[in-house]
Amino acid sequence: MKGILLVGGSGTRLYPMTQSVNKHLLPIYDKPMIYYPLSILMLANIREILIISTPKDLPLYQNLLGDGKQLGMSFSYAVQKDPKGIAEVFLIGEKFISHDSIALVLGDNFFYGHDLPNQLQKVNKDNQGATIFGYYVEDPKSYGVLVFDEYGKVCSIEEKPKEPKSNYAVPGLYFYDSEVVNIAKSLSPSSRGELEITDVNRSYLQKGKLQVELLDKDFIWLDMGTPDALLEASNFLQAFQKDKGRYIACIEEIAYRKGYITKEQLSILAKNLKNTRYGKYLTSIM
Repeated sequence: MKGILLVGGSGTRLYPMTQSVNKHLLPIYDKPMIYYPLSILMLANIREILIISTPKDLPLYQNLLGDGKQLGMSFSYAVQKDPKGIAEVFLIGEKFISHDSIALVLGDNFFYGHDLPNQLQKVNKDNQGATIFGYYVEDPKSYGVLVFDEYGKVCSIEEKPKEPKSNYAVPGLYFYDSEVVNIAKSLSPSSRGELEITDVNRSYLQKGKLQVELLDKDFIWLDMGTPDALLEASNFLQAFQKDKGRYIACIEEIAYRKGYITKEQLSILAKNLKNTRYGKYLTSIM
């Protein structure tokens, strides 16, 4: 399975912070926002990743992450010229996807759960068709919302409904087989002029090929697209890392523990960060 990481958009919900910088480069406590969704793909045992962003911002990500070899990964890059919908990434990444299955994560999504790595790896291994997730939120009006029948089975998905029929939102993490490219090609733009990811999920649902994993209350999901969510995520990370002595979304540690890089390679990465607590943490895990 390959991965796509979408870090485009204009970040208008975070103005004026994002008027001159892409939101996915904003700091979430001690790391750039992009590290968090990137770590999710790595935890799912995905090593080939296509990073999609705007023409202006893509060079910044290339400078930050390079080709991925320093992490034992493979990063490639592509441009989304205009925000024409999340589902457009499958058209942009058609050659990259080829005949492989694909995981897509949106760059402003923060996930944490004790058993999350195992769940991600299981979905990677067992996915047939499409797998999406559901997470209980107090106000789901801004998201795709799962609708359940009388037997508790998902029967439809509504996009940003004014009167939601459940409180289960669909977070920005999706697993698909290679058929997703043809499905994306068949879509018509919505009233917003975009190719909607909800329409992709509905297509799999109609074919009986959509699996839904509900994340329980022990999981944390944040849409880091608002100032409050940025602060909430940073506060959580500060408290967690100080209390547990472990780092979340430490991409160098993940690469090391998965055997993608050696202790010597990790030492080089840590040396470049020697003046930071983050660098000292990397040194300590060796």
